Amino acid sequence: MTLTKHELRQGWKILAIWTACIAFLVVICIVLFPEMKSEMDGVTDMFASMGSFTQAFGMDRLSFGTLIGFYAVECGNILGLGGAFFAAFTAIAALAKEEKDRTAEFLLAHPVSRVQIISEKLAAVMVQIVVMNAVVFGLSLACIAQVGEEIQWKELCLLHMAYFLLQIELAGICFGISAFLRRGGLGLGLGIAAIAYFLNIIANISEQAEFLKYITPFGYAEGVDIVTNGCLDMTMLLPGMLYAGIGIAAAYWKYSKKDIC
Repeated sequence: MTLTKHELRQGWKILAIWTACIAFLVVICIVLFPEMKSEMDGVTDMFASMGSFTQAFGMDRLSFGTLIGFYAVECGNILGLGGAFFAAFTAIAALAKEEKDRTAEFLLAHPVSRVQIISEKLAAVMVQIVVMNAVVFGLSLACIAQVGEEIQWKELCLLHMAYFLLQIELAGICFGISAFLRRGGLGLGLGIAAIAYFLNIIANISEQAEFLKYITPFGYAEGVDIVTNGCLDMTMLLPGMLYAGIGIAAAYWKYSKKDIC
């Protein structure tokens, strides 16, 4: 686990910054909810009549006057999009930075297998994602209890599980792409996360584009659907996990074929 520890030591500042930013925004939303609660009924009615915008975010199916409804939309967008950017940012650089810094040949010349190198780097990426989600989830529960609202365990756990799986999928895809990059691909990683987010918005607006939900991980991490149905949509989740597996398998294949110069 030496390489995993090394990767975690190198990336702890980035992890701390992303976690702090996402957690801060989520906490602010929760803390402000009691003051806004009395005005939320009017906000719900307003959002429910905004046509395509309403469809894009499913605001006609949830009440902003309840914490879980407010949390699914506001906090869900923060954690969903912020978490997606963090996962993509972390994974896309995992292998590409070795090529960029010209350390790949040095790393591969060590008396460890290539499988071990890939596995430990992948483990470091996953540990960072787990830590970020655990901190945000814990702070969310603490803040909900602090403001005196009931903790709806099932819905909250499902929401955070969906966001976690979304990040795992994007991390797997970006990790695979990272193995094929010779320069830093941070822009590419963030771009993939952004495109996935907007594909889901398009799928929500147009019935003809609903098939896009089987391509983007945001399709099964839709807060409105999770809270309304009380479950995750496995027909969308399983293809997503397959995409992540393909990305990770591609990274193993690429490094198994890599020549040492």
